[in-house]
Amino acid sequence: MARKAGSADLPLHSGHVPRWLADRMTRLGAVISEAIVHHYGRDELLRRLAHPFWFQSFGAVMGMDWHSSGITTSVIGALKRGLTPLSTELGIHVCGGRGRHSRQTPQELSSIGERVGFDGSALAKASRLVAKVDSAALQDGFDLYLHGFIVTDSGNWAVVQQGMNDARRQARRYHWLSEDLKSFVDEPHTGIDGVGQGTIVNLTDRRAEASRQVQLELLDTMGPDGIARKFASLVERENEPAASQPLLPHLVMPDHHDVRSKDVVLRRLHGSLAAAAERGPEDFSDLLLTPGVGPRTVQALAMVAEVVHGTPCRFSDPARFSFAHGGKDRHPFPVPLRVYDQTIQVLKSAVQKAKLGHKEELFALRRLDDQARALEHLATGPDFDDLIAEERKNSHSYGGRSVFGDEPSSEV
Repeated sequence: MARKAGSADLPLHSGHVPRWLADRMTRLGAVISEAIVHHYGRDELLRRLAHPFWFQSFGAVMGMDWHSSGITTSVIGALKRGLTPLSTELGIHVCGGRGRHSRQTPQELSSIGERVGFDGSALAKASRLVAKVDSAALQDGFDLYLHGFIVTDSGNWAVVQQGMNDARRQARRYHWLSEDLKSFVDEPHTGIDGVGQGTIVNLTDRRAEASRQVQLELLDTMGPDGIARKFASLVERENEPAASQPLLPHLVMPDHHDVRSKDVVLRRLHGSLAAAAERGPEDFSDLLLTPGVGPRTVQALAMVAEVVHGTPCRFSDPARFSFAHGGKDRHPFPVPLRVYDQTIQVLKSAVQKAKLGHKEELFALRRLDDQARALEHLATGPDFDDLIAEERKNSHSYGGRSVFGDEPSSEV
């Protein structure tokens, strides 16, 4: 994954994650992480978390609001709850969080370092520097309120932190990765999520190196008062055009809460549905005997399998992953709890058996993802609105629930 993975606009939303969803997010987030570590190693999990588009899709497949800033808080919280009991086994530790939890990160890192053997003090310093760069060196109008630091036993780490701009009702998420990091102040981000605010002061840009040096020299020779007087006497003049930057993928998270056809790459969704129909009967025959939820669960598993195995370009439409387990606010449809629980059960069984050397179930999920990609250019399927209508029609039978309560039967 590229060190700079692009940007996205994140509307700022209020509300909370209900307990029934938070508990499931904890379990699903942990078992997906286990599957990634099993297949690709723990450093790959760090790379995924440092990719803004994958991170948003990860939250969407867990039933959070597909486009909002709330995904950041809920995903970091779910991973901290879910991976902490597995930290000895996986060698992955999640520190920090929102508000007061973010300020505890240095102490957590020092404590973990003493226990597992890495330099906790050095990583605590790295944590403070990361927060300082995004709050002071990158003056973009967003005040940091969340800082998540994910570190492995070998001392490699990723940081996901987020700031908000209350006036604009927008959030910006910043991603860091220690891999290949040479400097904290020279373009260190793997990706920045957030709405464009026009011209910003970004002292981490490599083109600002001379500016950083001159600022230090001015402070040394003139002092703060001298700089203030000099600034007051400056006459505005036209700036020279800045050197062009390479264009990065830019994911726009719209303000509308409902999922619309333009938010989804429909051929990819049809590919997942076709793969579930073709691959499911062969690889998940026992699951398909479960009354009411078998075929629907295989559809959810197809999208979860893509989160585990997909390459970065596959996550340009995070809204698509909300078709696995819906959304807590009923968009695109209520969370199908029976399907969700069956997804967790299948994944947990596959991971546990893989630990014992029996990898058939885990490989079945990979075949499901391979099949989806093979079929997406050929498969056809229902119209987008028909897909949502059908899901809402069947929601009661799937145990549909949202923050508004249980979904009533469509027959009532």
